Amino acid sequence: MVLLEIIKEEGLLAPYRGWFPVISSLCCSNFVYFYTFNSLKAVWVKGQHSTTGKDLVVGFVAGVVNVLLTTPLWVVNTRLKLQGAKFRNEDIVPTNYNGIIDAFHQIIRDEGILALWNGTFPSLLLVFNPAIQFMFYEGLKRQLLKKRMKLSSLDVFIIGAIAKAIATTVTYPLQTVQSILRFGHHRLNPENRTLGSLRNILYLLHQRVRRFGIMGLYKGLEAKLLQTALTAALMFLVYEKLTAATFTVMGLKSAHKR
Repeated sequence: MVLLEIIKEEGLLAPYRGWFPVISSLCCSNFVYFYTFNSLKAVWVKGQHSTTGKDLVVGFVAGVVNVLLTTPLWVVNTRLKLQGAKFRNEDIVPTNYNGIIDAFHQIIRDEGILALWNGTFPSLLLVFNPAIQFMFYEGLKRQLLKKRMKLSSLDVFIIGAIAKAIATTVTYPLQTVQSILRFGHHRLNPENRTLGSLRNILYLLHQRVRRFGIMGLYKGLEAKLLQTALTAALMFLVYEKLTAATFTVMGLKSAHKR
C-alpha cells in the first residue's frame, strides 16, 4: 500500500530515489566492515578455531570503526533519499540538494561539520546489529559444517537471512531513532540541541511509545526485514563465493575451511 501510494503521488521512479548514494554508502560501509572484521579476526584467531564470543567482540570493534568512518555518507544518503518526498508533517523542513557533493557542502555550511555525524550515538549502539548478525552467521555456519564438508549456496543464503533478521529485530527501535537524527530536519526536543545524545534518543523513543504504543517502536519492521534480510543473504552468498574462489586461486583452500 505504501509503495502504491508513493508511486501514485510522486511518480514511478520515486521508490528508487537516492539509489546512487545508497549504493555508494553500502559499498564503502561493507568494505570497511568486512576488511576490519577479517583483519582483526586473522590477528586474534591466528589459524585457531574461532568462538562465538570472539566473533561478537571482533564484530563489535569492526562496527565501531565502520560507524566513525562512514556515518557522514549515511547522513547524506538519508537526506537525499527523503528529498522530494511529500511529508504529512509540518515539523519537517524540506531540503534541496543537487547531489552528494552539494549535500555535503550545504550541511557543512548551514549546520556545521559535526552535523555529518548526526545519529552517531545510536549508530554506535547499533554496532551490536552487525556484531549479532556475524555472531549468529558464524555460529550457524560452524554447526552446519560439523554435519557436512561444504555449504551449498542455499545454506549460505538461508543462514545469512536468519542472522540478519534476528539482528534487525533486536535493534530496530534504535534504527528508527537513527534515521530521524540523520535526517536532521525534524524539529523535536528543541531544548536539547545535542543531536544523537542519550537524552534525545530516550526522548524520541518515549515520543513514539506515547503516540503509537510499544508496537510503535517496531513500525515498518516488516519492510525493513524484507530489505535487510535479502540484502544480507545475497551479500553473504557473494562474499562466501568470492572468498572461496580467491583462496582456491591462491592455493589456500584448506586454510579457508579451517
